[in-house]
Amino acid sequence: MSNVLAIARRELRAYFNSPVAYVVLGVYLIAFGALYFFVIGGGIFVIGEASMRPIFSISPWLFMIVAPAVTMRLLAEERKSGTFEVLMTLPVREFEVVLGKFLGAVGMLAVGIACTLPMPLSLSAITASGFEFDWGPVVGGYLGLLLMASSFLAVGMWASAMTRNQIVSFIVGLGLCFALVMLDSAVFLLPESIGAAVQYFSIVDHFDSISRGVLDSRDIVFYLSLTTAFLMLTVSSLHAARE
Repeated sequence: MSNVLAIARRELRAYFNSPVAYVVLGVYLIAFGALYFFVIGGGIFVIGEASMRPIFSISPWLFMIVAPAVTMRLLAEERKSGTFEVLMTLPVREFEVVLGKFLGAVGMLAVGIACTLPMPLSLSAITASGFEFDWGPVVGGYLGLLLMASSFLAVGMWASAMTRNQIVSFIVGLGLCFALVMLDSAVFLLPESIGAAVQYFSIVDHFDSISRGVLDSRDIVFYLSLTTAFLMLTVSSLHAARE
């Protein structure tokens, strides 16, 4: 476990010692802030509703782009520059490298998510007297954001392990994340017997459930299973490349 934490700290420092973290998180926060102003601001001043749910519903589309941008360099750059082979000569195993890099990426996105916390705090501050701001969906929404971001990062890491080119890694990761987001829309085009099975693999459907403040173990298990599956695929890809 010490190797995993050491690699995670190394990756987190590498993000914030380069423009990557500031560019990616800056774009994310600007987009999140703009959506907050136009979407939630409209809800407050037009229909009198103060809720984070409208912006949470758009978040899968943001993370669909942000996550592959964060992970595209993690393994592709290491393999292209030859530093991956050097890393593998150290007393670390493939799964420790993958898990450490994954935790570093999760840590960076967690910083970005934490930077949006003033938004629900400001909403609670302007809630009319006599009404209580509902924190349940907010807590659920932020938990859902972290679980969804972790799943997208795992998908992006697998894409990064499959190529030495960062741009190819980003495009493949973006395509896979887009497919997971679009499954929710594809359900309506499929027969009911197949649609129910396909809907289970929809990231949006599980996220919507959590963002309503309903913590269903099935949704949490889905995200953990998806994340674990793609991390295992990444480990297998690196093991094959090493041989």
